[in-house]
Amino acid sequence: MAQSTVWDPHPEHPEPIPVHSAPVPEYGTGSLADLLPTLAAGLGVPGMTAGLAELTAADRNCVFLIDGLGWEQLRAHPEDAPFMTSLLGSSRGGTGRPITAGYPATTATSLASVGTGLPPGAHGLPGYTVRNPDTGELMNQLRWQPWSPPGAWQPYPTVFELAHRAGVHAAQVSSPTFSNTPLTKVALSGGVFHGRLSGEDRMDTAAAQLAGADRALVYTYYAEVDGAGHRFGVDSDTWRGQLAHVDRLVQRLAEQLPPRSALYVTADHGMIDVPFDEDHRIDFDEDWELKAGVALLGGEGRARHVYAVPGAANDVLTCWREVLGEQFWVASRDEAIAAGWFGPTVDERVYHRIGDVVAAARDDVLLIASEREPRESEMAGNHGSMTSAEQLVPLLEVRS
Repeated sequence: MAQSTVWDPHPEHPEPIPVHSAPVPEYGTGSLADLLPTLAAGLGVPGMTAGLAELTAADRNCVFLIDGLGWEQLRAHPEDAPFMTSLLGSSRGGTGRPITAGYPATTATSLASVGTGLPPGAHGLPGYTVRNPDTGELMNQLRWQPWSPPGAWQPYPTVFELAHRAGVHAAQVSSPTFSNTPLTKVALSGGVFHGRLSGEDRMDTAAAQLAGADRALVYTYYAEVDGAGHRFGVDSDTWRGQLAHVDRLVQRLAEQLPPRSALYVTADHGMIDVPFDEDHRIDFDEDWELKAGVALLGGEGRARHVYAVPGAANDVLTCWREVLGEQFWVASRDEAIAAGWFGPTVDERVYHRIGDVVAAARDDVLLIASEREPRESEMAGNHGSMTSAEQLVPLLEVRS
């Protein structure tokens, strides 16, 4: 897409993509937010509902979340992931289908959906960066900067906490770095955290945690597939090497499952490579038309929250639709909420965290911000929107 110019900024824009045409995640029946409540319901935890009706209850449950491993990327690389490829038919309770991440398809949002069993409109982490209505500042919800009281930002108990109260052994096995982060506290706390540096140690510890109780809910995590994708792209040699490594980790854990166990391998989002040229990377910081009336730019390149200066929201919405509406689903806050992008409902405390305008990429494009987001603007692999490459994630199953 050509950059705007003073003499003829954006000539003859076609009709924007209708908001209702966006493929909304399967909240309530087939999303990441439905996984732990389904497992906890099978363990007899009060108040939990089995939204993923395809899954069969087990006494010992382990969720292995591989950051950045989308359904389409896994299916495209069978030679690098032979073990997980052999499990594709087991996905989603043997239906052979994926589940959806939720919007936006980004780590902070998805981990909160997994751990709380709630969609983004309820747990309140609706983007990579969002405005804090109390301070007016952009808050990075992955790094928790600037700091905000975690319990006020996300007040609901996690599924792990509810399971622990019900007498189920709950445990998380991840990098020691994550043991006390605010994101862990609001999304994945409850029971016991076990910090392990290597992937192999995490697999062995997760298996031991399953075996140590008659009823168990265990979570483990691997981040490096996502990191390789961001830096080098999802078809790079480095990314393929990480996929092959995590495939061996999945097999290692599967081979150690104690009796009456179920292992579920899933992800927080998929990923898409975006070419490094002006047609595919639109620079907000260099486009005077897109910047007009905008106080803060939140979200990330494929899932933007746009916060307007007072009184300018309608003008910003009109402009963004004219400029980007061919390649992005562009909605007002209320339109995005009504369409169910963030779940069936949005809590009052979350409402103003969502942008006055919300823009989700449909095509292979990014809305970068080269000056205010230099590191993010240089990423090869990206995610966040509602395309199948980003939304669809596996739910592979191994039972003992």
